Amino acid sequence: MNFFTRFQTIAEVDKEQAISSMIEDATPDFDFFYLTVLSVLMASFGLLAGSETIVIGSMLLAPIMGPVLALALGLSMSNHSLIGRSVSSLGRATAIAVGASALAALLFSFGSFGSGEVASNSIIFARTQPTLLYFVVAIVAGLAAAYTVVQPHLSSGLTGVAVAVALIPPLAVVGIGIAHLNLPMAAGALVMYLVNVAGIVFAAMLSFSLMDVHGKRKQADSKIAQEEHRVEVEEQKVEDIKNNVE
Repeated sequence: MNFFTRFQTIAEVDKEQAISSMIEDATPDFDFFYLTVLSVLMASFGLLAGSETIVIGSMLLAPIMGPVLALALGLSMSNHSLIGRSVSSLGRATAIAVGASALAALLFSFGSFGSGEVASNSIIFARTQPTLLYFVVAIVAGLAAAYTVVQPHLSSGLTGVAVAVALIPPLAVVGIGIAHLNLPMAAGALVMYLVNVAGIVFAAMLSFSLMDVHGKRKQADSKIAQEEHRVEVEEQKVEDIKNNVE
């Protein structure tokens, strides 16, 4: 069977389920930002403690892959609404993650200021040196993520992809670098994060295009409307509870 033809054999129902799932995962609601903050705090503490195990745990918790894949999906189907929504979610998550990491570094690493301990931490330093190899890894991860998300029996593989590409740790290093006024560290980690995002988006967009998802634009728009309505209902419930308490 031709390699490219294999993408055309994916069932329509699996494509539709994957589209709905990606849009849900990219929805900028409380759950998304709450898990983003928790994951970057865990990554920050793991980096400051020099514990790779804790850092890996933060990758498993991070939800940031959602808007990255949704952005690739939006680009592949030329859906401006999905593109804008995904960029907004990703941008806000990035800013919140960097801020939370910087605050964590300010509060929990006083002894390291000025001593060079943070700069010499090997697992932090490793995330400040972006190379072409990291971009290649991100492309491979993007290909894997796009394929597994449309295959129900392979969906558990997204966990491994999240660990392989590691989006949250570089963001944590950006925050740590800012807190320690180490601009080269922050800049290097930010470039690594952007390289990873670019590689995933490029590869996933290519995969989704091969799957011919362009005809699913109406379904994507409908799902976006559903998610926006759900968020509005949840926010109204929160307001009602606040008003009742007052």
